[in-house]
Amino acid sequence: MPELPELEALGGFLRSCLVGRRISAVTVASVAALKTYDPPVESLVGRTIGSVVRHGKFLDFVVDDVHLVVHLARGGWIRWEPDGVRRSVRGGPLVMRLAVGDAAVLDITEAGTHKQTACYVVTDPRTIPGIARLGMDPLDPALNPERFAALVQGTRCRLKTWLRDQTILAGIGNAYSDEILHAAKLSPFHPTSSLTPPEIHRLYLATREVLAEAIDHASRLGPDRLKEDKKTRARVHGRAGMPCPVCGDTIRSVYFADSSLQYCPTCQTDGRPLADRRLSRLLK
Repeated sequence: MPELPELEALGGFLRSCLVGRRISAVTVASVAALKTYDPPVESLVGRTIGSVVRHGKFLDFVVDDVHLVVHLARGGWIRWEPDGVRRSVRGGPLVMRLAVGDAAVLDITEAGTHKQTACYVVTDPRTIPGIARLGMDPLDPALNPERFAALVQGTRCRLKTWLRDQTILAGIGNAYSDEILHAAKLSPFHPTSSLTPPEIHRLYLATREVLAEAIDHASRLGPDRLKEDKKTRARVHGRAGMPCPVCGDTIRSVYFADSSLQYCPTCQTDGRPLADRRLSRLLK
């Protein structure tokens, strides 16, 4: 699933391609992905794209006084073809297509079996429930150490869950929560209610630094490379069984119903492996 750094980089790329250009046609290939009916999707035709902005994990195409908002979920992506010629089969089946100008095409696609990509045409993005519930952006200048600590204090959940809660911090998902916790040297199962002030500050710094570095790197890549590069640059996420790049210990996993997390025991849990119910069942 694309997260804050990939979507920030993708949004910057799309702004450079789309701002000032007129939408000449719209094709909806997946009716299930279109979540609104008023204004109709056809109202985008003839309007000019003014900007592309990000709200958490949502991309907002500002088209005059109408917004096309896209949530790419697990398998969604956006492909830009400046002359309308499809050069790559990557990205999966078509969800929606925007014809831009005389020949250019913007395709919203979705791969995999989890069909969760969502498109909204609205006059105010805040009317979309997922956006209305969003918490602060992790890189918002207003999120200083004191405000960050206030968001942590008073909550009672595991750190991994807290980082992924979009109503608290908007834009962090499974991969970057693993990376942030590794950089902060904190266990994903550590309860937020027992964090010390130095640990909270360490988490704050790791959150800002990991995301800022990822955005800086991603912004120098083309959109076709963003997903794969995210996987190859990860220190712990998706690298179970490999050595930790910091201490050399073997990276471990904990599996859940439809996802998993990765961590380094030496760096994050004082050398203790975390309980993995799936592995426990296999050993019985």
